[in-house]
Amino acid sequence: MNAKLFITILTMICSFETGRVRCQETADSLTHRLQEVVVTAKHPATKLVGSTLVSTIPGSNLADIGTALDVLAQLPMITIDGSDVNVTGKSDVEVYIDGRPMLDPMELQQILSSNLRKVELLMAPGAAYKSTVGAVLKITTKRNFVQGLSITDRFVTQRRRKWSVTDYLGLNHRTGNLDIFLDATFSHNNSLVKSTTTNTLVYDGRPTIVGSRRQNSFPVTKGELKAGFNYVMGEQSFGAYYRYSPEQSDLTNSGEEWVDEAPRLPREIKTRSRAHTHLASIYYENLFADKYLLHFDGDFRYSIDRNRAATTYPQSDISDVNSTDRRNSTLWAGKLCLDFPLFSGNFTVGTQDSYTHTMLDYRMLNSQVAQYIPSSQSDATQTSAALFASWSRMFDKFSLSAGLRYEYVDYNFMLNGRRDEDVSRRDHMLTPDLSMGYFFNDDAQITLSYKMAAVKPPYSQLTGSLTYVGLHETEGGNPALRDEKVHDINFFGMWNGFWLQADYIRSRDTYAYVKELYASSGLHLLMHPVNIDLSALSVYLSWSMPINCWTPNVTLGMYRQWLTISSSTYNRPLCSYFFDNTFALPGGWTLTANMNGQLQGDMHTNRFSTTWFTMDVSVGKTFVDKALTVKLSATDIFNSANHDWSMNTYGIFVDKRQSYDRRGISLDIIYKFQPRKSKYKGSAASQEELDRL
Repeated sequence: MNAKLFITILTMICSFETGRVRCQETADSLTHRLQEVVVTAKHPATKLVGSTLVSTIPGSNLADIGTALDVLAQLPMITIDGSDVNVTGKSDVEVYIDGRPMLDPMELQQILSSNLRKVELLMAPGAAYKSTVGAVLKITTKRNFVQGLSITDRFVTQRRRKWSVTDYLGLNHRTGNLDIFLDATFSHNNSLVKSTTTNTLVYDGRPTIVGSRRQNSFPVTKGELKAGFNYVMGEQSFGAYYRYSPEQSDLTNSGEEWVDEAPRLPREIKTRSRAHTHLASIYYENLFADKYLLHFDGDFRYSIDRNRAATTYPQSDISDVNSTDRRNSTLWAGKLCLDFPLFSGNFTVGTQDSYTHTMLDYRMLNSQVAQYIPSSQSDATQTSAALFASWSRMFDKFSLSAGLRYEYVDYNFMLNGRRDEDVSRRDHMLTPDLSMGYFFNDDAQITLSYKMAAVKPPYSQLTGSLTYVGLHETEGGNPALRDEKVHDINFFGMWNGFWLQADYIRSRDTYAYVKELYASSGLHLLMHPVNIDLSALSVYLSWSMPINCWTPNVTLGMYRQWLTISSSTYNRPLCSYFFDNTFALPGGWTLTANMNGQLQGDMHTNRFSTTWFTMDVSVGKTFVDKALTVKLSATDIFNSANHDWSMNTYGIFVDKRQSYDRRGISLDIIYKFQPRKSKYKGSAASQEELDRL
């Protein structure tokens, strides 16, 4: 659809509605008690409570906007990229839904905005969360105790360069104290990505260029079936669910590669992937003696991922390069915690334990390529046991929280049946956190916090296998990656609709990607992660203030790092802005217009290019007494998003030009019959290990 035509249509709709009646204010207001201050919300009321931003949703202009993901996109300090939730200036964001960690981003698209009660953003998570978590997003839904059957169906069709479709069906039946739910999701996404990569280096004493061009067609079909129950008996509750998730994809990569002025060589890569994941989760919760809250979570996860890749050069006599790999992963995890009042505050103590086993069998079927990319079998097991304790209290206008986490990790890595002593290790980690805040009044509060964290690399980066990318390029992991140690000092303040966040991080042994010459016969480039040390400062200023039916949300930010690798510095600041707008129009219409951009800057070893201005727009309306919601959205309507980046490491300059298919339109239709939330109160016993897998 033509971008100008789409904007014209939206403008006509808005002009007609606003000209007919003044901005409509909802009569469904909500009263909350925040730090003994009563707030009546007709727009999303966002307050700073200690180091937590609390936004109330019922009665606001976001209550009928669509899904939880749509709500988050319009809240201060939160940005949405596809289905990924990002918090401004924070990395490793953990999302909790009714007390349990979100295990699949699809869950946010399954929760209706009308079922949300509040959204809490913890800017300084304590010891009860893994030390690596930069921010925690806690979503609380309404407790609608509707007896009988509830049905929700959501259908989404999307057109970008190709068509995609998703359908979610949720069934819930409540009888007495028993709550039974069944969810089913089917999605077929088809993306098309174009890119050109140019590597410039000095090889054999002369300037050399290694280039490649790709056009990736990537259809992915996913399914999910989830069934479970909750049972409440007085102050006790328990429940369980089982989820099965199959997935298949077939990547077709058509392109070419070249060296210097030699004729370009056509190349085609086809990758076939099949994956199955089983997840079982249980929980038990009991409040006894009116003050002791005991909570237990247990998880079991097993997954199989099979891939088959074939690279062919149809216009040459180069033999095909075929490879296969199979990854099996198993996780057992448990988490037990106890909350109770102590010294006029709240005290939490608990343990979090897990056992992880992952095996990767990689087979290179081309004997010539196997000389420098050999077949390998890796086997990694990790046993982790953690103890944590935290205490928090309000002293009139002063708040204090402190926590301590101890973790023992036994990591064993075997390659081709032999234990690698250089990689296998046992670690004892003690990570403290401290947060202090002062409450001036409803509109002015500040918080200062310190946190130490130990970050373990993802298992996908610890593999010792290599992947064939082209005649002169190879990619792989690094089993020798060390755990990262992070010191984080954070300041957060609020005043009259303004939010200021400043973070200073000193990180030892974080990892970043580099490209260098690979020790083999001939010209081969290797891209892989290595440990680096860096310091970084990020500062973000946000403002949000409802103006009649319009709620603007503006954020200006800067990220600046200090990093040097092999006499090369990566210190250019990365500046960005976000300007989100929500309009609650008469007749149940809702309009959003979100804009953002960034200047060229460095993050780790990547220099990202400038994107001056991108814009996403949506218009929606509710029908049939709010039982039916229809929304039309357009993303990147000017096709102006820039995804290019460059890298300069170890004498190799990489210039990557990419074109994603983010520009497009989508139609979202939601029907709800007596909708109510799932009351599953469990949480993942080891979210960190789930993320790493």
